Formats: sequence, C-alpha cells, structure tokens
Amino acid sequence: MTNAALQLRQIHVTRYLTPLREGGSMPAIAEGDDDFLYVLKFRGAGQGTKALIAELLGGEIARKLGFKVPELVFAQVDAAFGRTEPDEEIQDLLKFSEGLNIALHYLSGAITFDPVVNKIDALLASQVVWLDSFLMNMDRTPKNTNMLVWHNELWLIDHGASFYFHHSWNNWKAQASAPFTLIKDHVLLPYASALEEVNDVFSTLLTTDFIQQLVRTLPEDWLTEAPFLSVEEHRNAYVWFLQQRLKHTNILVQEANDARKILI
Repeated sequence: MTNAALQLRQIHVTRYLTPLREGGSMPAIAEGDDDFLYVLKFRGAGQGTKALIAELLGGEIARKLGFKVPELVFAQVDAAFGRTEPDEEIQDLLKFSEGLNIALHYLSGAITFDPVVNKIDALLASQVVWLDSFLMNMDRTPKNTNMLVWHNELWLIDHGASFYFHHSWNNWKAQASAPFTLIKDHVLLPYASALEEVNDVFSTLLTTDFIQQLVRTLPEDWLTEAPFLSVEEHRNAYVWFLQQRLKHTNILVQEANDARKILI
C-alpha cells in the first residue's frame, strides 16, 4: 500500500435512501455527491466515533493485508441534511451526526457469506481468523458473518466492533498482549488450519510506518472522548497498541488453535 492509499476520499452525503435496521448502529444506504451509493455509518449512533475509528483502522488494516474491502470514505453530513426526514428517530440520528462520518462503497448485488453454501479454503479462513484475532473483532460469528460474496469473491465488511477496549480504555495496555478469547465463536475457525503460516506472513506486513500513517488519518474530532490530555496522545495510544499487538501474535495464534481443537 502506498502513502497515497492512506488518504481517504471525502464525499458529501446528498440523499438518505434506506435504513439498514439489522445493524445496532442503524447504518443506512445513502448517495454521495459523486453519484455512488454508500453504506453510511453515523457518528451519532450509540457507539459514537469509537465505532468509526474501529471501522477505519480495521478496514484499512484488512486492505493492507490483501483482503477485499469496500472503499472507505469520509462522509460529510451537513446540518440541514436531516430536516426533511419524516422519521423522528432517523432525523435525530442525522442531526447528531453532523460533520465527518464514515461510509463504505455499496456492493450492489452482493450476498451474505454462508459457510454452508459458500466454501472457503483453509488458507483464506486462517487469514480472516488471524485478522480478527489481531483486531479483537467479536462480530464475525455464524449469526452475523459480516462477509459478502460479490462477483464470486469474498469481501470483508463492518469492523466497527473491533478494538472494544477503547470504549472505556480500562486496562488497555494489558489488552495489547492478551489472547482474544472470543475467537472461539468465529464462523471460520473450524476451517482455519494454517494459522502459523499466515502469522509468518501477516506479522511482517504491518510495519511501524504503515501503522503511524494509518492512525494519522483519524480526524481530530474523533479523538476527543478518551481520557487523554491531547489528540496526539490519543493517536499515540492507538499506535502503541497496534505495535505491541504485533509483538504478541503468537499468543493470538495459540489461543485460536486451542479453541479450534475443541471445535473439531
């Protein structure tokens, strides 16, 4: 990934089309001023900008590792945007989401990944399990796979539940080297028999330079809720966490392998 790839495009949201009520954060399909459709994630939703941070970091880390991820863009919602919305709940959501939000390019015609129907090889399954262990992504389960099949290829979506420690920042430094115990619920864990092989490759791709560049893309006004003295200190916490997590990927692999043995 080049430096330029870390510069997310910015769009202005021009039309609110359809709420996606199956998501707890009430994302929606919306149209941008570039005439493309997007799945829009709102800063005014329950998890606030923390979910947007997790979406950006998780999505771009996945892209860096070679996964197919819909383009992420910053989505500007203007103050007047929701005034004509008849649904009061949606109107409030739009009002509290004024400013920069995040959106994913809408993959028209994509279908939800189903492990019973859509077969997946051991290497790709192991790559996804490694990614989600690293991101602490609890939301890739049989109930909600958060993967799509589009043009016969697997696409990863919705990383907003990653890095769940940052909702409180309690004991966050210890979390950096902790195993991800929730990996036992991962939809692809039964097929992930190549985790050591994946770890050897992936642990070298997320360089310090990439991590620092990625964290610098986070808008300043997304970094005001945690108990830090400055935006820069907040950024440095994410950089430190990701760097430390990379030093302990063997622990993540061991946890996943142990959980897999119980399943099979």
